[in-house]
Amino acid sequence: MIPPGFIQDLLSRVDIVEVVGRHVELKKAGINHKGLCPFHGEKSPSFIVSPTRQTYHCFGCGVHGNAIGFLMEHTGAGFVEAVEDLAQQVGMQVPEDERSPAERERAKEQKARQATLTELLERAASHYRTQLKKSPRAIDYLKGRGLTGQIAAQFALGYSPEGWRTLASAFPSYDDPLLEESGMVIKGEEDKRYDRFRDRIMFPIRNVQGETIGFGGRVLDKGEPKYLNSPETPVFSKGRELYGLFEARAGLRQRGYALVVEGYMDVVALAQSGFGNAVATLGTACTAEHVQKLFRFTESVVFSFDGDAAGRRAAGRALEAALPHATDVRTVKFLFLPPEHDPDSYVREFGAEAFERYVAEAVPLSRQLVETAAEGCDLGSAEGRARLLANARPLWSALPAGLLKRQVLGDLARRAQLPEQELMGLWQLGSKPSAAATSAAAPEGFYPDDGPEPPPPDEAGGARPLRAKKEWKKDWKPSGDWKQRRREPVDETYGTPRRQPAGPADHALRMLLLHSAWWERLGAEDHQLLHELPAPHGELIAWLERHLVNHGAGAWVVIEAALIEDGLLEQAQRVSGGLRPEDEPAFEDLQEVLRKLWLAELKAQSERLAARNPQGEELEQFKRLLEQIRQLNTAGSPAL
Repeated sequence: MIPPGFIQDLLSRVDIVEVVGRHVELKKAGINHKGLCPFHGEKSPSFIVSPTRQTYHCFGCGVHGNAIGFLMEHTGAGFVEAVEDLAQQVGMQVPEDERSPAERERAKEQKARQATLTELLERAASHYRTQLKKSPRAIDYLKGRGLTGQIAAQFALGYSPEGWRTLASAFPSYDDPLLEESGMVIKGEEDKRYDRFRDRIMFPIRNVQGETIGFGGRVLDKGEPKYLNSPETPVFSKGRELYGLFEARAGLRQRGYALVVEGYMDVVALAQSGFGNAVATLGTACTAEHVQKLFRFTESVVFSFDGDAAGRRAAGRALEAALPHATDVRTVKFLFLPPEHDPDSYVREFGAEAFERYVAEAVPLSRQLVETAAEGCDLGSAEGRARLLANARPLWSALPAGLLKRQVLGDLARRAQLPEQELMGLWQLGSKPSAAATSAAAPEGFYPDDGPEPPPPDEAGGARPLRAKKEWKKDWKPSGDWKQRRREPVDETYGTPRRQPAGPADHALRMLLLHSAWWERLGAEDHQLLHELPAPHGELIAWLERHLVNHGAGAWVVIEAALIEDGLLEQAQRVSGGLRPEDEPAFEDLQEVLRKLWLAELKAQSERLAARNPQGEELEQFKRLLEQIRQLNTAGSPAL
């Protein structure tokens, strides 16, 4: 990884006006420069480049960043490539990264293996694009679906001809094991090999970096299966990837929400109709990982389903996947089209404006939860209302704590004709947090819910600092004067209390914001763990990854500017316990914090299993969890 200090030095030497000016015609406008935004079509310039802040911002589509981010967005360069390009322009040498030789070697081997597979898949995609140009039948099919050559090129559509071994013309070594590992070739009986995709329109599936990681193939005529996807490979997981997400990045910014549809053709057709924010699941039900990935790019998601029974079932699965991530600042809606239409056919028949109105009237998650729970219930009877609440409770329980959860409880109480306070008492709204939540929020030795009732909030409404159990039990007196509270030193830079972060979650967020390049040094499991932290930690982690995807890692001064621009700096300061560039933690400190978070998570999982008196497979899982906990306690590392 490139040291953050080098990035800061590089950005201080680069003139962003000069960098952007090579690609966009800029004119002086006061202390700034203005031009037409290169990221969306506009006739009046709203794209501003600031030489004093060394940033760019478009008031039309909201895109913003520094010189590195501009090159990544506009030219498609990777982070390292953009840094090397700028460094060369100003005569700087990019230093070696800070990892150990063993870490660098492992990362290099893994990256080389993945790069080999993605290069092979890209070669296959190129072959399919060539075959499409040679097939009038395939071209006529796409034209019949209303697609233009321009949109086909944007999504790199191709065609896999009829025949069992047509890929042999693109790969002279047809028996190459990588063809089988990538899912392009199937090994049958007696070691006979043949193409997985035959006589199908080919949709390359690309990750957010634009690398081809798999394919979806659709039959031209009648045939089964209608859609065929690549199998799971080292670079492709159906439960994590979304078709069209790479192509939708600009559309997500412009429209402000993600539209999740069911088919590849829907995504492509909607993009041609002006809805470049559409994505699709890959032949599987929507998963929690799909939802989490979407919330890394936008705070609003609209699920689109057919209005038939199958669409309702799919909506139910999407609802369950979305509930744990539906915080107070996020929006989730459900769109049900008439049974005879999918998004593609609806837009073609009624037009983009009609579909836009349909989206605006989509059902919010709160109403969808209540309607799902009420399905099949006779609300005119006590039995039916009791069944409604029984159906609703597991759904409601999956919502994160917050105002939305409170309001949904009120909606359910009214539908069940039950006083809200009574339902609140029955469902124990004020119950203690889980072991995982407590451990993640407070350091070891702190017991916010143990012993006598802790002190009330101070006059300003903020909770008093947690104190060690023995300490506050010793000093606590019911008749005490709550106005006498410890005064904390104030950070003169930001006017916020200078205190140590309350727990591992605070520490992790603080270190990653100050050293954003460390994010890429963490594995997928650590990323998932951090994204699943309760709000607001998880939401700020999602914001950070969105920033890194769009602009790459940057020095604290760059992250700080982006937080200010998005109105999040005050929250980040408060949650992380104060962000000060002079703090210099090591990457090993972050690993130790992650170890504590993993311990909290694994302990919580083991406690849940222990409460069920595990048997059989659950007992084996329980034993594995205990062994992982033992390893973490003894080894002192987050490696799982």
